[in-house]
Amino acid sequence: MTSPGAPRLICFFSDYGDRDDFAGTCRAVIKRIAPEVQVIDVTHGLLERDVLGGALVLRNTMPYMPDRAVHLAVVDPGVGGPRRPVALRSAGDRLFVGPDNGLLTLAADADGGVSDAHLLTNEEIWLSPLSATFHGRDIFAPVAARLAAGLPLDVVGVGVDPAGLARLDVPAPEVVAGGITATAVLVDRFGNVALNLTAAELEAADLGHRLELDCGGERYFTRVVRTFSSVRPSDILVLIDSYGQVALAVNSGSAAEVLGVAAGDRVALRKLPT
Repeated sequence: MTSPGAPRLICFFSDYGDRDDFAGTCRAVIKRIAPEVQVIDVTHGLLERDVLGGALVLRNTMPYMPDRAVHLAVVDPGVGGPRRPVALRSAGDRLFVGPDNGLLTLAADADGGVSDAHLLTNEEIWLSPLSATFHGRDIFAPVAARLAAGLPLDVVGVGVDPAGLARLDVPAPEVVAGGITATAVLVDRFGNVALNLTAAELEAADLGHRLELDCGGERYFTRVVRTFSSVRPSDILVLIDSYGQVALAVNSGSAAEVLGVAAGDRVALRKLPT
């Protein structure tokens, strides 16, 4: 356990990728301001501009992050526009820094809810001059560094009602006769496609272990299995991923490519006759 007076670790999430300098520059800013603070690069491979996908990754991974961490998250297609920069504290005493576009609130709500929210209005703790297009470097990284080093949350700016924060509508699966219609919400680098469907919801639908998938009008036969090795190479499968979500996969291949599915697409899972 981290002692209350120790610096908080920063868990850094972004869609910056690994080809450009963006993530590295933010890390350098953090180290210049708070050299004693450790940074965990959880991922910089979030899908570009996919706020919902980023929010789900932040929520899914949060239980595995250090206690009292500062979660610095940047998926910010509205940078420079009317969306607000914010810092939040959850009831579990985690801090979240990033844009108020729904990216942060799924995770904070899953950690007991937002207990304290502040707009980032204290320009004295930003970098200057301020870029209109790189708030990760000029606002979010400096604020996260100072919070991790012990700056009180109320110093970052004015407090706001947590009820007014942006929240995302996570699509819900639709149960129909003999099947479920779900939405693809995340696609990982292996081409596995996570659906907005939990293991419990799939079990409750009682579809059995042999299914028909309908992806954009194309139909595929598949099985619900526990592991990739339960089927032959190139076979399509349905399994429960490491976060308890139902996922579509291809053994030794990419389900996204084989099925032609991307985040946001609808997929129907139907029971096959026995």
